[in-house]
Amino acid sequence: MATLWDHGGVTSTWVEPSNTATALLLLGRGSDPATERGVECPGDLPAPSDPDLVARAAAAKAELGDRVFVLGHHYQRDEVIQFADVTGDSFKLAREAAARPDAEYIVFCGVHFMAESADILTSDAQKVILPDLAAGCSMADMAVLSQVETAWDVLTELGVAADTVPVTYMNSSADIKGFVGRNGGVVCTSSNAKRALDWAYQQGSKVLFLPDQHLGRNTAVLEMGFSLDDCVLYDPHKPNGGLTPEQLRDARMILWRGHCSVHGRFTLDSVNDVRERVPGVNVLVHPECRHEVVTAADQVGSTEYIIKTIEAAPAGSAWAVGTELNLVRRLALAHPDKQIMFLDKAVCYCSTMNRIDLPHLVWALEELVAGRVVNQITVDADTAHHARVALDQMLALPGA
Repeated sequence: MATLWDHGGVTSTWVEPSNTATALLLLGRGSDPATERGVECPGDLPAPSDPDLVARAAAAKAELGDRVFVLGHHYQRDEVIQFADVTGDSFKLAREAAARPDAEYIVFCGVHFMAESADILTSDAQKVILPDLAAGCSMADMAVLSQVETAWDVLTELGVAADTVPVTYMNSSADIKGFVGRNGGVVCTSSNAKRALDWAYQQGSKVLFLPDQHLGRNTAVLEMGFSLDDCVLYDPHKPNGGLTPEQLRDARMILWRGHCSVHGRFTLDSVNDVRERVPGVNVLVHPECRHEVVTAADQVGSTEYIIKTIEAAPAGSAWAVGTELNLVRRLALAHPDKQIMFLDKAVCYCSTMNRIDLPHLVWALEELVAGRVVNQITVDADTAHHARVALDQMLALPGA
């Protein structure tokens, strides 16, 4: 622990985080309660080479009938998506789960924070199951509660926390959503980030935007008329976020140093290269991409926006899409009359989302058939209450 700047009577402390637990998780062992990812998956999985996996999944799902409701995120593998009752983005799926109160089991083929949101929005009688507890989100893991509380202490000591509204992206842990709810903030999605920020700036003069710096910056600058100088980047691994008291006092948008490991891979070179290779190509990217990529693209939008744009595009048109590869491949197969390609030359799956595979799904379903609930995701009552406050505030936004 170290004492950081002492400026005008304001002091702060900072603790260097340990990487041990994260390293164990990457090795498939151990757990880290300070992250949203979870622990290793117990049980004996079927072999990936088992030729009966599809039949086994279908049989288990049929035996469970209406007792089970399977959700599949757009970034999931095709082998898993085929068994989903509903596909969509994270918030759509959580709401779909809440709309099925008669389903005893919600099997969420996505990542940990998504299953947490489903648990928050569903009834206590329903059980939310994540087929692989190690399916997490690197972006969500970049903002853990202890770090955010330290940052809030810094803002409090500077005398600006009272005029700062925390806004968290849906891609965050239940702990972070709970923190935001306790401190008068709101959750947002990539579709309604501007509406959420408009509301936040009616409550205060500053926003602490968690955990994706790119969505926050792109929304503030490209949709709200902010300048890049209005934004500062808070790095939780540096004393006071690597910022001076003056920078924190003057900033309108305090961006958390987090990003999506998939969307962050796309570069301006990727855009320039595809334009050279494919004359007339339309570049369509997700707002989690870097600012220079978003400004160079033809269109920017959420996962659902990307899907609808491709569906509505004329036959013969060419599209370079900057989002997760499973979705881009699925769009290309669904629209053979259009030229649809991945924006970058490098393969770019979401590695943690990809952990949900057919063996894990079969195992989870067959365990339910046997009367054993595995990998249940639960959010404690206090955290769930305050997270629900922040989610309800999002649902109350104009146009929501």
